[in-house]
Amino acid sequence: MADRDPLDVHIGERLRLLRTLRGFSQERLGLALGITFQQVQKYERGANRIGASRLYHMSRVLGVRVTYFFDAMNRPADDPGEADGNGTMHRRETLELVRAYERIADGRVRRRFFDVVRVIGDDAVAS
Repeated sequence: MADRDPLDVHIGERLRLLRTLRGFSQERLGLALGITFQQVQKYERGANRIGASRLYHMSRVLGVRVTYFFDAMNRPADDPGEADGNGTMHRRETLELVRAYERIADGRVRRRFFDVVRVIGDDAVAS
């Protein structure tokens, strides 16, 4: 296999993150786009380049602007953006936590949950 283009890899990583956060399986996204789940896998790995029209359709299906796929490109090394150097936003546990959080319909409950997690995190850093 030829070397993967860093831009294709970045867009594939953004696709995987968003697909997971939105609760789509690769198969479900593929069906919505009229492609196979194997093709979605290739896009997510950056093995295949995503054409402009396909990227546009993906953005519509997943409910984001096309620019989402290019966010965080060329960030300075001291600006980690939405993920730390350990790939926290790419761990399944983190993605599942975010999805569960988004399913909490009651805003007051969601805020209290957030406060509890933040306090636990702050305590862990302090000790």
